[in-house]
Amino acid sequence: MTSTAVRPPSGVAPEPVPPRRRVRTLLTRHWYAWAMAAPVVVVLAVLVLYPLAQGLWLSLTNANEMNSARTIGANEIPATYEFVGLANYLDILSGSEGVFYPRLLWTLVWTVTCVTLHYSIGLGLAMLLNRAMRGRSLYRMLLILPWAVPPFVAAFGWRLILNDSGGVLNAVLDAVGIAGVDWLGQPLAAKFSVIMVNVWLGVPFMMVALLGGLQTVPKDLYEAAEVDGATPWQRFRAVTLPGLRPVSGTVILLGTIWTFNQFPVIALLTGGGPGGATNILVTEAYDRAFQGIRDYAGAATYGAIIASMLVVFAFLYRRWLDRQTREVAL
Repeated sequence: MTSTAVRPPSGVAPEPVPPRRRVRTLLTRHWYAWAMAAPVVVVLAVLVLYPLAQGLWLSLTNANEMNSARTIGANEIPATYEFVGLANYLDILSGSEGVFYPRLLWTLVWTVTCVTLHYSIGLGLAMLLNRAMRGRSLYRMLLILPWAVPPFVAAFGWRLILNDSGGVLNAVLDAVGIAGVDWLGQPLAAKFSVIMVNVWLGVPFMMVALLGGLQTVPKDLYEAAEVDGATPWQRFRAVTLPGLRPVSGTVILLGTIWTFNQFPVIALLTGGGPGGATNILVTEAYDRAFQGIRDYAGAATYGAIIASMLVVFAFLYRRWLDRQTREVAL
């Protein structure tokens, strides 16, 4: 006895698959992929999602060192902090908290200055290393060294160089008859110093990424532009920059996020000083959480605001970049 499959009449949609069966089929068919992804998902949930959720919850409370759960000797003191809603956000964003907007202004100046110098210097070095020259491999290795040094090691090394008393830089200036500068003790000099160190650390990444992008630009385009009589500047504008647009968009976005949250350089080089002059938002959040009477709710609120600003920036930047790419393609 044979059975025949009955097809639904033409023009009639097949019966929808129940959601539970669809999920079961998806898990059964792709079980190996789910098994491989599960450890990563668990690690991200423990190390990223849970702290993020905990931070968002703390930002809605008045938690600090005095009302949080703690153990003193054999006594366990329970938490007594309370839910306050958006009061912390209103306190910070309204300006009544006092330091948010000065820190935000300096953070924006710090980020824009560092990323601009990272990209411009990195692009110049990449174009220099993209041409045939003697000792190019040696130059590449030397220029990549700052990127290979951990930021905390670089910060301590630069402290020895920029130190007011016995620093290498001031010793060199004294040797040539120039008065030394308190590089880490004066607000303007300290800001210049942290920018200089961060640029030194960040340029190699931009150089390597842009060098890879330059090597993907077809040589035929340069030859055609040269035959048409284009000057070097015109070739740079019409061939190099458009060819680097995909790489440039990515490295600028990454560089902005990294620099906006660049904690080690400022924390280890100046400690946010003098007088908080070099504190950016992320170091201000750290000070609130771990200095003096620890304001956990205020630090969490700063963290939530920083994350929100970066998400909005990344979203708007990617939309603008996509629009520019479509206009060039048309």
